[in-house]
Amino acid sequence: MRIYEGSPRQDFEEVFRSIGAFLDQRGMKDVLLLEAPDGFIVQGLVLSGASSGTWSESMGAQTKETLTFLDEDIARFMEEAGARRGSGDNRTAGHYESAFRVIGRYMDDQKPHDVFFFEQEGAFVLRLLMSGQAGSRHVLAEFTRDDITEMIARGPSLRHTDAKAEAKTEAKT
Repeated sequence: MRIYEGSPRQDFEEVFRSIGAFLDQRGMKDVLLLEAPDGFIVQGLVLSGASSGTWSESMGAQTKETLTFLDEDIARFMEEAGARRGSGDNRTAGHYESAFRVIGRYMDDQKPHDVFFFEQEGAFVLRLLMSGQAGSRHVLAEFTRDDITEMIARGPSLRHTDAKAEAKTEAKT
């Protein structure tokens, strides 16, 4: 991600959290995400043509939609998300916002150079390009629906640990 080049940390957690919130608002499901040189490409299924009338009216049709999020879009999503959190908006995070956040945290720990993942029935398969002394190679990781649920449940305790570590670091400086 160009917006993070030169930064000490690739913040996939916050980037994916922001993308996930957008997808939740869009009602997208069964997603595929691919990192591109200038952002991300996301593909998924959305319900189109649905009406908000009575149950007997058209339910709409599922269609595949492809979205491109440039670095500027992601930066805007992140700013908007930060403003929502800072405003005291107590809305509950949606499925993709929560799932993408924990996947992003996992990837921050791995420090990949390129990301591709897809979802199938709530499970996620990731392909990460990792670099080492022997060169670059792709590594696969899979998270079942239960894994994602457990990671989301552990999330608050990890954030508190991070905040405590940051406070100790700031106190030393």
